[in-house]
Formats: sequence, structure tokens, C-alpha cells
Amino acid sequence: MTDRRVTDPSMFTDLYELTMAQAYLAGDLQDEAVFDLSVRRLPPQRNFLVACGIDAALEHLERFSFSAEALDWLDSLGRFSPTFLDALASFRFLGDVYAVAEGTPVFADEPILEVVAPLPQAQMVETLVLNQVHFGTLVASKGARVVQAAGGRPVIDFGSRRAHGLEAGVEAARALYLVGFASTSNLLAGQRWGIPMAGTMAHSYVEVHQSDLEAFRAFAAEHPDTILLVDTYDTLDGVRAAIQLAAELGGAFRVQGIRLDSGDLRGLARESRALLDAAGLGHVQIVAGGGLDEYAIARLLHEGAPIDAFAVGTRVVVSQDAPSLDAVYKLVEYGGRGRIKLSTDKATLPGKKQLFRLSEDGRAAGDTIALREEARQGRPLLAQVMREGRRLPAGGASLEESRERTREAIAELPPSLLGEALLGVEPAAATYPVSVSADLEAERARIQKALGY
Repeated sequence: MTDRRVTDPSMFTDLYELTMAQAYLAGDLQDEAVFDLSVRRLPPQRNFLVACGIDAALEHLERFSFSAEALDWLDSLGRFSPTFLDALASFRFLGDVYAVAEGTPVFADEPILEVVAPLPQAQMVETLVLNQVHFGTLVASKGARVVQAAGGRPVIDFGSRRAHGLEAGVEAARALYLVGFASTSNLLAGQRWGIPMAGTMAHSYVEVHQSDLEAFRAFAAEHPDTILLVDTYDTLDGVRAAIQLAAELGGAFRVQGIRLDSGDLRGLARESRALLDAAGLGHVQIVAGGGLDEYAIARLLHEGAPIDAFAVGTRVVVSQDAPSLDAVYKLVEYGGRGRIKLSTDKATLPGKKQLFRLSEDGRAAGDTIALREEARQGRPLLAQVMREGRRLPAGGASLEESRERTREAIAELPPSLLGEALLGVEPAAATYPVSVSADLEAERARIQKALGY
């Protein structure tokens, strides 16, 4: 039977990473290399990104080694030399990693993560690191928009069942909690990360009973503090059934809310609120779900829908309006010399870097991408999070600490500079200022001239 768990992170790579590594070793190309991970350009639907997935990448890098089973399979391909396979048998990732803190807002071309390691090692981890940081950043960036659109109302992650894989669902729940989601329905995410859990009931539970009221009566007996799903048949009849249950139970009625999952959510929320208030159930909240994203939430609240919380799933965990980022992992230094790529629309900046963020009146005012040794104004954002293949305390903040830091970092973004759209759901009127330092520009020009271009 095939084991579908990713227990061997070293094998989560592309073939050409290993074929290049063998050629590097054969050519004795093992000097220190530096690779930058960045996003070339933001999708038009994004005013900023939220860096995430770094912690997952570091965890996998600590475990990056080749098992005997993996080596046997690689040998069976007939592509790799015995010398190379022997080298893989003792392989451990022993590099250094520099990264922004998880939850940091980032922009196009800014280094999110930098790997410094012997060339074959730095090359072999490319696919793994890109995968983890790309996915985490993708979902966190979408989730941050949903949280902003909800305007302080709780948002629940209901996306696991439509995530693109088991681990994707769990990592998405973490990314969403990082950016401000209140809870998740996914048990594994709750167990692994300590994320608060939330859930209601499915329509199937109502369907196996004779009526809404019978179903609500039975479920509330087992789970008194539940939220009742009222739209299995007729939504307002479902609300009336919840009200009737309240009348039956009197002071024992502890139902926290009702959930609307279909139809005209604005109209149904208004009518449901009127029914509940008239019955003296003003404390019973209305939770809305069903194909929601930041655009739908912003529209509902703009139209005055009396919704207290949102359950959001598919459109966030798959980042439906922008399902991928132009994330890249590129060589920027080898053997102590800066390296560049000059391809059209894909040019890179050389050397080890630092990212500086200026602040004015408590707001982020602009970023500068600079060489690491430069001393510039502003707060340096890249810190060493791994040394010789082992994580450092700077990369080991708890999820709760990272969540609070993320909240503060997003709150620092400049609505006065970019317009309220930066923290909303529409494109900003102006882009956030990101510049390249004069020294870094000069270094790029020097290397380009030396190459004869």
C-alpha cells in the first residue's frame, strides 16, 4: 500500500534540482551560494502581500535528508552516479536562512527569504522552500483582505474540504489564523496549532429529522451552546423553529446563533434579525456563510446587513481571484560575487540583501531594498532565522505572538498615503513606495557591464 504522507521532505523536489546538484558536485562547484525568494509582481487584485509559510519551510529544512528507501528509488532511475548517491546518503541541509517575520506585509521584488548555503544544498531545497512560502503567503494575503472587509467581526475558516490537499487545509488554517481569523473548523489544525475551534451542523442532520424544530431540539440537547443552521428548507421557517425552541426551553435556551448559508443573505439577515429581536432574542447572533469572500462581505456590510460573523471557505483557501503568485527563488551570489539574471521582465538584483522599512507617525512610509552591509534609515526586516541548518529563536515565535505582530504590522500600513483601498478590497490609487538603494543599483550595473551587456 502506498504511503501518501510526505515523510521525506528531501524528495519533494523537481528532478532538475538533483541533476544540477550532481553536476555541481562533479564540477566541484560547492562554494557558498545565496538565493533570494521574492514575488516579482503583485496580482492586480492585491495591494500588499502577507509573508507566511516561513516557519513550515524551516521545519522541513531541519528534516531535509534522504532515507534509504528514497536513495534506492533514485538509484533505480539510472540517472545518478554512485558517487552522487553516496553524497546524498549523508546529506543534511547545513545552510543559513534570513527572512522577514511571518505576518510581515511585503511588496513586489522584496526579498522575503534568503538562503545561504553551499551551492548544491541551496539548489536542492528550491522547490520545497518555494512551495511552502508561496502557499502560505498566497492564503494569508487573501485572508487578510477578508479580515479587513469584516471590520472586526469574527471570521471562521470553513475551507478544509475544498483545499488542494490535506496538508494544504491544515496550513491554510494556520495562515488564516495568523492574519486574524477567529477560529477554524478543522480538527487537525486545532490539535496541531492550538487554533480555537468552531462549527455548527450540516443540512444532513436536519434532513434525517422530521422538521427543523425536531432537529434543533435534539441537537441543542447535546450541544446547548450551538449555532443552528436554519436554511435547509425555508430559511425564515427555520428561524421561527429556533424561536419556538427558545420558548420551549425558556431560561435553559443557550443557543448562540443561527447560520444563514444560502439565498439573499442581506434580505434574510434583516428579516431574521427582526424575527429574533421581536421574540426577545437580540443576543442570538447571525452567522453568514456560503461562497463568501472579501468582496461579498464588503458588499453585505455596505448594504447594512445585520451579520455578526462570517464563515468563509473555498474562495479563501484557493485564493480564487488570484490563485497563484509570481514567486521565484533566484541565485544572487556565488563564491562571494554577485550574480544577476537579465531576462526580459525577469531581471534580478545581486548580492546578500537587507530590506529597510521607513515609518512616519507610526505608519509605514516606504521600503528600500539594499545590500546587507549597508547602514540605512528605517527598520531592517530580514533577520537570521536558521544557522547551519537549525532554527534560531528569531524564527521560533509562537503562533499567538506572530498573530499579534501581524495585526500590528497590517495596522501600520498607510491608508492616508494609498487611500482606504489599501486595507479594503479595491485596488489602491497609488502603489506603496519601494526603492532600490544607490549602492545596490551600482552593483547591478557593475556586474551587467562586466558581463558585456
